[in-house]
Amino acid sequence: MPMPVQVVPLVHVAHVALQLETGGMERLLVEFARRADRSRFALHFVSLGRRGPVADEIEACGWPVTALETAPGVHPGTVIRLARLFRAQRTGIVHTHNTKPLLYAGPAARIAGVPCVVHTRHGQRHGASSRQTMLFRLAARCADRMVCVSQDCARLCMRDGMAAARVRTIWNGIDRERFSLPPAGVHSVADRPAVYVGRLTREKDTATLLRASVEVIARCPSFRLAIAGSGPCAAELVDLAHDLGIAEHVRFLGEVRDIAGLLHSASLFVLPSLTEGIPLTVLEAMACGLPVVATRVGGVPEAVTDGTTGVIVEPGHVAELAAALLHVYQHPATARDMGRAGHERVRQFFDVRTMVSGYESLYDDVLSGAAARAA
Repeated sequence: MPMPVQVVPLVHVAHVALQLETGGMERLLVEFARRADRSRFALHFVSLGRRGPVADEIEACGWPVTALETAPGVHPGTVIRLARLFRAQRTGIVHTHNTKPLLYAGPAARIAGVPCVVHTRHGQRHGASSRQTMLFRLAARCADRMVCVSQDCARLCMRDGMAAARVRTIWNGIDRERFSLPPAGVHSVADRPAVYVGRLTREKDTATLLRASVEVIARCPSFRLAIAGSGPCAAELVDLAHDLGIAEHVRFLGEVRDIAGLLHSASLFVLPSLTEGIPLTVLEAMACGLPVVATRVGGVPEAVTDGTTGVIVEPGHVAELAAALLHVYQHPATARDMGRAGHERVRQFFDVRTMVSGYESLYDDVLSGAAARAA
């Protein structure tokens, strides 16, 4: 007589984010939705705020999305709403992304009796006040594991008082099939623009990039810059380009859907940020065979090997950024070698399948720990 097949119940995982607008962290949520092991996990995505366009992508993968439409400010009732939702979904793991979701969903998970809470710290918490840091440390007590997207982020977590045994580093990953070398191989920098892709916000410091471009253009009049993205600083950056006299050399593209196509048309990628985790845009550019000029912030030096896959400069330094851009732009053979090396580095260390597998192994770890404590 054949032995009965034992059916292992699915573990219900609730991903909780502040919102589901377009951004690097939100794109990672889409990858969780696409890559989850459906034989073991059932996912549910929760936005504290609006749905946003990312919600449609997640639902297209077959997972439900709940938008709480919580207004800005502090709303203790949101904790109760989340606790009810977690109970109704029979949630086994709450996975929060960045600080505010942890402040609400961490306590809610404990109220609802959720066995495990995993939190991902996606950045450096740049500009956080002492009060915000205190609240983060209190909420972090609800997390069984604190996942950091870079070793730099892990150091900051331990500096904030997290025990090393509760901290894990899982590098971000990208879909290399969507961001690969262009058909003709790694391209030349000749007559192609430098490209920036990202939000147009203060912390991205695109203004320093425009000022550095003035020095580059003075030495290399053929230099052009394409800026893809939107944000609250967009209008003033357009005005700054005019004021600096470089408007004819700079194109503001707004939101671009075909990022891979844009990268394949570029000479190099530049990221002048003041703060970062492991930026997906840098990984995508490297996968497309582009040399990268970026600032020494957060986990950027863990992705970009200075002198090998690109050039690392100090944040906010106009002259240093200009010199790095000139060096890469004026040395096409060096740029090609950097592009090849970057493509290989992404292949080895930053594949999205490795990232999702790392999280799912962590889920198994925390669930085993919870089961042992309950025994």
